[in-house]
Amino acid sequence: MAKILRDIDYAVHKILRYIANISLVAMVLILTYTVVLRYVFNTGLAWAEEVPRLLVAVFVFLACAMGVRDHVHISVSFVYNLFRKNGKMQKALIFLGDFVVLVCGAFMFYYGGLRVLKMMSLSGVQPMTGLPNWVQYIAVPFAGLIIVYDSLLFLFGVIKPGDLMHAEPEVDYTGQVERERKKKAGDAST
Repeated sequence: MAKILRDIDYAVHKILRYIANISLVAMVLILTYTVVLRYVFNTGLAWAEEVPRLLVAVFVFLACAMGVRDHVHISVSFVYNLFRKNGKMQKALIFLGDFVVLVCGAFMFYYGGLRVLKMMSLSGVQPMTGLPNWVQYIAVPFAGLIIVYDSLLFLFGVIKPGDLMHAEPEVDYTGQVERERKKKAGDAST
Protein backbone atom coordinates (compact mmCIF):
# COMPACT_ATOMS: atom_id res chain seq x y z
CA MET A 1 0.00 0.00 0.00
CA ALA A 2 2.84 2.39 0.84
CA LYS A 3 4.38 1.90 -2.60
CA ILE A 4 1.08 2.78 -4.28
CA LEU A 5 0.76 5.94 -2.18
CA ARG A 6 4.37 6.91 -3.03
CA ASP A 7 3.73 6.27 -6.73
CA ILE A 8 0.61 8.45 -6.63
CA ASP A 9 2.58 11.15 -4.83
CA TYR A 10 5.37 10.98 -7.38
CA ALA A 11 2.95 11.17 -10.34
CA VAL A 12 1.03 14.10 -8.84
CA HIS A 13 4.21 16.03 -8.12
CA LYS A 14 5.55 15.36 -11.61
CA ILE A 15 2.38 16.93 -13.03
CA LEU A 16 2.65 19.82 -10.55
CA ARG A 17 6.21 20.47 -11.66
CA TYR A 18 5.18 20.64 -15.32
CA ILE A 19 2.28 22.98 -14.56
CA ALA A 20 4.49 25.22 -12.41
CA ASN A 21 7.22 25.31 -15.08
CA ILE A 22 4.73 26.13 -17.82
CA SER A 23 3.20 28.87 -15.64
CA LEU A 24 6.60 30.41 -14.93
CA VAL A 25 7.76 30.32 -18.55
CA ALA A 26 4.44 31.71 -19.83
CA MET A 27 4.56 34.49 -17.23
CA VAL A 28 8.10 35.51 -18.17
CA LEU A 29 7.35 35.42 -21.91
CA ILE A 30 4.13 37.43 -21.59
CA LEU A 31 5.73 40.05 -19.35
CA THR A 32 8.79 40.35 -21.60
CA TYR A 33 6.59 40.68 -24.69
CA THR A 34 4.47 43.31 -22.94
CA VAL A 35 7.51 45.35 -21.91
CA VAL A 36 8.86 45.26 -25.47
CA LEU A 37 5.49 46.31 -26.87
CA ARG A 38 5.08 49.09 -24.34
CA TYR A 39 8.56 50.63 -24.49
CA VAL A 40 9.58 49.91 -28.08
CA PHE A 41 6.29 50.14 -29.99
CA ASN A 42 4.34 52.32 -27.52
CA THR A 43 1.43 49.87 -27.46
CA GLY A 44 0.38 46.93 -25.28
CA LEU A 45 -1.92 44.00 -24.76
CA ALA A 46 -5.17 44.41 -22.85
CA TRP A 47 -4.87 41.03 -21.12
CA ALA A 48 -1.16 41.28 -20.31
CA GLU A 49 -1.70 42.19 -16.67
CA GLU A 50 -4.52 39.77 -15.94
CA VAL A 51 -3.01 36.53 -17.27
CA PRO A 52 0.37 36.81 -15.46
CA ARG A 53 -1.52 37.57 -12.22
CA LEU A 54 -3.42 34.30 -12.63
CA LEU A 55 -0.23 32.44 -13.55
CA VAL A 56 1.68 33.77 -10.54
CA ALA A 57 -1.05 32.48 -8.22
CA VAL A 58 -0.83 29.05 -9.83
CA PHE A 59 2.97 29.04 -9.65
CA VAL A 60 3.22 30.25 -6.03
CA PHE A 61 0.71 27.83 -4.57
CA LEU A 62 2.01 24.83 -6.52
CA ALA A 63 5.57 25.73 -5.50
CA CYS A 64 4.35 25.86 -1.90
CA ALA A 65 2.99 22.32 -2.20
CA MET A 66 6.23 21.12 -3.81
CA GLY A 67 8.22 22.74 -0.99
CA VAL A 68 6.19 20.85 1.60
CA ARG A 69 6.87 17.60 -0.28
CA ASP A 70 10.62 18.08 0.04
CA HIS A 71 10.59 19.65 3.52
CA VAL A 72 12.17 22.85 2.21
CA HIS A 73 9.71 25.14 3.94
CA ILE A 74 11.21 27.74 6.23
CA SER A 75 12.19 26.55 9.67
CA VAL A 76 14.28 27.67 12.58
CA SER A 77 16.53 24.84 13.63
CA PHE A 78 18.18 26.42 16.67
CA VAL A 79 16.03 24.52 19.18
CA TYR A 80 16.01 21.41 17.00
CA ASN A 81 19.82 21.33 16.96
CA LEU A 82 20.01 21.49 20.76
CA PHE A 83 18.83 17.90 20.93
CA ARG A 84 20.68 14.69 20.11
CA LYS A 85 20.83 13.95 16.38
CA ASN A 86 17.99 11.59 15.39
CA GLY A 87 16.93 11.41 19.04
CA LYS A 88 13.39 11.28 20.37
CA MET A 89 13.11 15.07 20.74
CA GLN A 90 14.24 15.75 17.17
CA LYS A 91 11.75 13.16 15.91
CA ALA A 92 9.02 14.75 18.04
CA LEU A 93 9.82 18.19 16.59
CA ILE A 94 9.71 16.80 13.06
CA PHE A 95 6.33 15.22 13.83
CA LEU A 96 5.07 18.49 15.30
CA GLY A 97 6.26 20.40 12.23
CA ASP A 98 4.51 17.96 9.89
CA PHE A 99 1.33 18.24 11.96
CA VAL A 100 1.38 22.04 11.83
CA VAL A 101 1.91 21.93 8.06
CA LEU A 102 -1.02 19.50 7.83
CA VAL A 103 -3.22 21.98 9.71
CA CYS A 104 -2.12 24.81 7.40
CA GLY A 105 -2.85 22.67 4.34
CA ALA A 106 -6.27 21.76 5.73
CA PHE A 107 -6.94 25.46 6.33
CA MET A 108 -5.97 26.27 2.74
CA PHE A 109 -8.10 23.45 1.39
CA TYR A 110 -11.19 24.23 3.47
CA TYR A 111 -11.26 28.01 3.39
CA GLY A 112 -9.82 28.25 -0.13
CA GLY A 113 -12.48 25.79 -1.27
CA LEU A 114 -15.20 27.85 0.44
CA ARG A 115 -13.88 30.96 -1.30
CA VAL A 116 -13.93 29.25 -4.70
CA LEU A 117 -17.45 27.93 -4.12
CA LYS A 118 -18.64 31.37 -3.05
CA MET A 119 -17.01 32.96 -6.11
CA MET A 120 -18.64 30.32 -8.34
CA SER A 121 -22.05 31.44 -7.11
CA LEU A 122 -21.32 35.01 -8.23
CA SER A 123 -21.58 36.14 -11.82
CA GLY A 124 -18.38 38.19 -12.12
CA VAL A 125 -15.74 37.57 -14.77
CA GLN A 126 -12.22 38.81 -15.41
CA PRO A 127 -12.51 41.98 -17.53
CA MET A 128 -10.05 41.13 -20.32
CA THR A 129 -10.05 37.35 -20.58
CA GLY A 130 -13.68 36.75 -19.63
CA LEU A 131 -12.65 33.94 -17.28
CA PRO A 132 -14.81 33.54 -14.17
CA ASN A 133 -13.40 35.28 -11.09
CA TRP A 134 -13.07 32.03 -9.15
CA VAL A 135 -10.28 30.88 -11.49
CA GLN A 136 -7.77 33.10 -9.69
CA TYR A 137 -8.46 31.28 -6.39
CA ILE A 138 -8.60 27.65 -7.54
CA ALA A 139 -4.89 27.03 -6.86
CA VAL A 140 -5.38 27.62 -3.10
CA PRO A 141 -7.60 24.62 -2.25
CA PHE A 142 -5.79 22.45 -4.79
CA ALA A 143 -2.40 23.19 -3.18
CA GLY A 144 -3.97 22.71 0.26
CA LEU A 145 -5.16 19.25 -0.74
CA ILE A 146 -1.68 18.29 -1.98
CA ILE A 147 -0.13 19.66 1.25
CA VAL A 148 -2.56 17.62 3.38
CA TYR A 149 -1.80 14.47 1.37
CA ASP A 150 1.98 14.94 1.64
CA SER A 151 1.77 15.78 5.34
CA LEU A 152 -0.21 12.62 6.02
CA LEU A 153 2.37 10.58 4.11
CA PHE A 154 5.11 12.10 6.28
CA LEU A 155 3.18 11.61 9.53
CA PHE A 156 2.51 7.95 8.74
CA GLY A 157 6.08 7.32 7.59
CA VAL A 158 5.16 6.49 4.00
CA ILE A 159 7.72 9.04 2.80
CA LYS A 160 10.70 10.26 4.78
CA PRO A 161 12.10 13.82 4.92
CA GLY A 162 15.13 12.70 2.88
CA ASP A 163 13.00 11.43 -0.04
CA LEU A 164 13.47 14.45 -2.31
CA MET A 165 11.81 15.15 -5.65
CA HIS A 166 12.30 18.85 -6.31
CA ALA A 167 15.23 19.95 -4.15
CA GLU A 168 18.85 19.10 -3.52
CA PRO A 169 19.84 17.41 -0.25
CA GLU A 170 20.37 19.91 2.54
CA VAL A 171 23.90 20.20 3.89
CA ASP A 172 24.14 20.02 7.68
CA TYR A 173 26.60 22.67 8.79
CA THR A 174 26.03 22.01 12.48
CA GLY A 175 29.42 21.77 14.12
CA GLN A 176 31.34 22.27 10.87
CA VAL A 177 33.23 25.29 12.20
CA GLU A 178 34.34 23.28 15.23
CA ARG A 179 35.48 20.36 13.01
CA GLU A 180 37.46 22.73 10.79
CA ARG A 181 39.12 24.32 13.84
CA LYS A 182 40.12 20.90 15.17
CA LYS A 183 41.42 19.89 11.76
CA LYS A 184 43.56 23.03 11.53
CA ALA A 185 44.84 22.48 15.07
CA GLY A 186 45.74 18.89 14.13
CA ASP A 187 47.52 20.04 10.95
CA ALA A 188 49.47 22.72 12.85
CA SER A 189 50.79 20.20 15.37
CA THR A 190 52.32 17.95 12.70
